[in-house]
Amino acid sequence: MYEDLKKAPFNLESNQVEWVKKTFEGLSLEQKVGQLFNLMIRENSDAELALVKSIQPGAITKFVGFDLDTEINTMNQLKSCTDLPLLVSADLEGGGMSFPFGAQVPNQLGLAGLKETQAVNYCTQVIAQEAKLLGINWSFTPVVDINATFRSAVVGTRSYGSDLDIVENMGAANINTFQQHGIAATAKHWPGEGYDDRDQHLVTTVNPLSKAEWDTHYGRLYRRMIDQGVMSIMSAHIALPEYVKQFEDSPEEWWRPASVSKLLNQQLLRDELGFNGLIVSDASVMAGVSSWDHRANVVADTIENGCDMLLFCKEPLEDYAYMLKAVREGRLSEQRLEQAVVRVLGMKASLGLHQAAETLTVKAFQSLLASDYADKITELNRRTPHLVKNRNKLLPIDHNEKKRVLVISTGIRHTFVPDPIPLAVPDMLTKAGFEVTVFTSGMKLDPQEYDWVLYLIADESMLVKSHIYIDWMRLHDGFGNAMYRPWVDLPAVMVSFGHPYHLYDAPNMPVYINAYSPLQSVQQAVVEGITGQLEWNHEAAIDPFCGLEQLRY
Repeated sequence: MYEDLKKAPFNLESNQVEWVKKTFEGLSLEQKVGQLFNLMIRENSDAELALVKSIQPGAITKFVGFDLDTEINTMNQLKSCTDLPLLVSADLEGGGMSFPFGAQVPNQLGLAGLKETQAVNYCTQVIAQEAKLLGINWSFTPVVDINATFRSAVVGTRSYGSDLDIVENMGAANINTFQQHGIAATAKHWPGEGYDDRDQHLVTTVNPLSKAEWDTHYGRLYRRMIDQGVMSIMSAHIALPEYVKQFEDSPEEWWRPASVSKLLNQQLLRDELGFNGLIVSDASVMAGVSSWDHRANVVADTIENGCDMLLFCKEPLEDYAYMLKAVREGRLSEQRLEQAVVRVLGMKASLGLHQAAETLTVKAFQSLLASDYADKITELNRRTPHLVKNRNKLLPIDHNEKKRVLVISTGIRHTFVPDPIPLAVPDMLTKAGFEVTVFTSGMKLDPQEYDWVLYLIADESMLVKSHIYIDWMRLHDGFGNAMYRPWVDLPAVMVSFGHPYHLYDAPNMPVYINAYSPLQSVQQAVVEGITGQLEWNHEAAIDPFCGLEQLRY
């Protein structure tokens, strides 16, 4: 077991292996069990600090708030709460997941449309520099899912698209850059999301591919990520029935989530694909696995069936007690406990966490912000908006000819924000010389009062949105308005600052733009594109027409 740590992806030296061995042998059973947990930290509270002190987890996932001083102070406190160094993970995906006080980096799909791996390298380097100064050393990226089903609300803008070459090359670039900067990368979501339009946060999703098809799609992608030296892989709540059917007679077992499947984690990922790094489960509170079995069984089975770390807890102290009891009763074997904890320690040593850590400072982060580390990000954001349709050559629009614009907007919809956040586009258009009216509830949709209409939709792919679509009744405020389409009476433009498949619900929309994320610089770029001051991107990593000829006209 220890000799395996000298191999990829950890590539430990003998002295690092000795640290792992000595550390493991010095741990009590309770401390070993603690290393199996990755706890969610969201509130920056005394209660969370006390929880970390109590469980002594191997890792935490830090949700970064809006105040830099608070984040730095909390991270220093968290790191002082544990006897062993902490792995600190985050979803460093760009887009709406960018740090509020840092560079606003394009999301994966926006980058994929540029079709330049050097853009991925640059953006990943920017994120890595910020993350390191916040104490983060483990990224839950790249997303190497395939955008195969356009109705999926959880893949979409988080992926590198549907072109396997782009997904493979950009995923590899993400891994290289993060790990060159001392941050462990994570390929997700094993064994591959994208062919099911449901969300594993809400239901166990299914990868329906035959073994031969899987090999040429996800098998190809994960082999490349493993060859690239990815340190961790996230095992998700996704079933792979056509593979499991070869070994299981019980139909119920065909739909077992990968996160609790020995066949998928141990046999397929480790034995067949040769992965020697750390397997972390996806969030264990998600319905994709929590609906599978009783909580006490899910907690223990996640580790016994091949994952090395359990991500997130329903009730941390209760889950810790379940895990400890499972070890004492033999339902979680000593062999699996040792394998998992040694890998956790191995990844820590590979990242140099066994050495004395420096104290984080606000000054260091502010110095980074004052440098030119992210000087190209704005230009990259400006290049991402994709002009999909421009019937009758409506664009560009001159404010002297079409001054009065009606803006109909959903606002920015975020899972963790209860009310939509207004977009800045209306104010930007006003500054550009237009007379802007923002549609509000109770207003009449009278085409005689406007010269053109602009739809703004901002739904980035994200957890528990279930499905993303145009809700015409909500958008137009009412049953009658839901059936009216103003573009038969006046020019119309639709911009999506997120989900790129809205033409499916508006096939006759004459002008359609995919901007992929609602970052401020992206919004400004769209306004400049509409007014003829910016050259649009005409490339995409997905099919915005959803495979339907109707949507092109």
